[in-house]
Amino acid sequence: MNKIKLLLPLMLMISLVYSPVYGDEVKEVYLTFDDGPSQNTPAVLNILDQYNVKATFFVTAENYEYQNYIRTAYLKGHAIGAHSFTHKYSIYQSQETYFEDLGNIEKIIKEQTGRTSRLIRFPGGSSNTISRHYAQGIMGQLAQEVEKKGYKYYDWNVSSNDALKRVVSTSRIIASSKSRQPRVCILMHDTATKTTTVQALPAIIQYYQANGYTFKTLAHTDFVSHQRINN
Repeated sequence: MNKIKLLLPLMLMISLVYSPVYGDEVKEVYLTFDDGPSQNTPAVLNILDQYNVKATFFVTAENYEYQNYIRTAYLKGHAIGAHSFTHKYSIYQSQETYFEDLGNIEKIIKEQTGRTSRLIRFPGGSSNTISRHYAQGIMGQLAQEVEKKGYKYYDWNVSSNDALKRVVSTSRIIASSKSRQPRVCILMHDTATKTTTVQALPAIIQYYQANGYTFKTLAHTDFVSHQRINN
């Protein structure tokens, strides 16, 4: 009995050392916008300013007259990532054609921000299957090669579904963008046709603020949302 009494304090100390401690759950949300900039980008930036929220923009060179908004977004503290110079899926013909396209959009980013970006989002995401029409296994190859070159590629774990068709209803975008995952990376678009995405953005921000989420950019996190590679 005396031995048991002596062991009890020791057992208690061990349990305190090795028992997991559960603190507050990490709740972070990453707003990401693909395919811009366009005439909708300044409206997106204004809303982000109103709510003091930062986002990540994966940019293209499709709209030359709006490229200055890359600089504007960067100077406002948003993260800039490389999406594609052309956004044509033919860039998946080979590693050479992909990296040629990536190099071209990197030049635009450097012209606008003074630096290149290490953030990438593949057109269609790393899980896209359309790349099979151009080269078998190309996405698996590129996923490895971009990281060897010092890049990080990002997919998403929540889609706003604003790209399902030309115009998606505001209510559907809001509903699709809501999640209770601890870390939420939302795919949205700021192209010319996505006016309802702009309209939905305040409600999406309000939802995550009300649920205690911190808004972060992908340039300032260790969180990488990868999907299953299908080619």
